[in-house]
Amino acid sequence: MRTQFIISSAAALVLSAATVAAQAAPAGQVAPAAGRGQTPTPASCGPNPPAEMKNVAKGSRCFELRMYTVRPEGPGNADVNHARFRERFMATFKRLGFDVVGFWQPVSKPDTLIYLLAFQDAATRDALWAKFFADPEWTTSRAEFQVSVQVTQEFMIATDYGPLK
Repeated sequence: MRTQFIISSAAALVLSAATVAAQAAPAGQVAPAAGRGQTPTPASCGPNPPAEMKNVAKGSRCFELRMYTVRPEGPGNADVNHARFRERFMATFKRLGFDVVGFWQPVSKPDTLIYLLAFQDAATRDALWAKFFADPEWTTSRAEFQVSVQVTQEFMIATDYGPLK
């Protein structure tokens, strides 16, 4: 039952992503390009959304939905991608203080890994990713588990009516 709740909550976050993404950048400006964790977090992600942002929860954490799709030209494959998270990155995330909500394997996209992280606010997210990419485990893991992936991400805040904040 708890698993169903978490998955339902994550689905609700994904559905609200388009609204947050559209409002993340000021009018007339393009939001930062998706990429690794170094992409700056929109300031609107987290507990103090702009007043003009509707249908969102004040006090929400900043959620980051990340999708890693293995590039067919390689190197590596989906199994290598899963192994590096299973064997290395999960422990690194835990040690550094990341709040991992969950990981998913899309049924229709076996080459894609999706995961959801939650942060207190945008500044916390940026600080944790900076620590992650400065960590020696990151460099070691990249060399050991070579896999070429296309990373996409979506920054989100919870809706004012959803159960997950």
